[in-house]
Amino acid sequence: MMRLDHLPNQRKDEKVILFLRRHWITNTRLVTAAIFFIGAPLAAGLTVYADEIQTWYEHPLLGPLFATVAIIYFLAVWLFAFMEFTDFYLDTWIVTNERVINIEQKGLFSRIASELPLDAVQDVTSDVQGVIRTMLDYGDVVIQTAGQMKQFHFKEISKPEKIKEQIIHVVEDNRERKRQEMTSSAQTKTLE
Repeated sequence: MMRLDHLPNQRKDEKVILFLRRHWITNTRLVTAAIFFIGAPLAAGLTVYADEIQTWYEHPLLGPLFATVAIIYFLAVWLFAFMEFTDFYLDTWIVTNERVINIEQKGLFSRIASELPLDAVQDVTSDVQGVIRTMLDYGDVVIQTAGQMKQFHFKEISKPEKIKEQIIHVVEDNRERKRQEMTSSAQTKTLE
């Protein structure tokens, strides 16, 4: 589990500036679907088909078969919801004073982690499309790079414009720090 106070493979003097996850509203589709696919059969079974279900349960062959099918159905819905929530929760983006880290969950047992040094950042853009995204202030942030991976895509995060500005500020601070380090190392070489 990723914690804010401990970054795996953290470098000396590296500080976490931003720790981002998707906006909570993006999970409402999952919650709504899970409630529907669990609630609709239960409501239908308890109201419309209550007498028939009782008869089926008392039948020596249909009772166990019906119970098995119902259990498999509800476990499948729960498993799907769990997998989607895991994907939602474990997709994280971390911005430090030295690099950008993209951790993307791909199913239950597959994760892709990429990192990008701040020196490779060329452009940062934010994208908010639609009425709901505008009202709730969430959207995407895309970091253009010069490296092999052309884009880092922060999907459906809160306050994308503010995050974009913070990333630009961190990149500019990093460039200024590197420039000062190069200037000071050049000055020490000339003094020798």
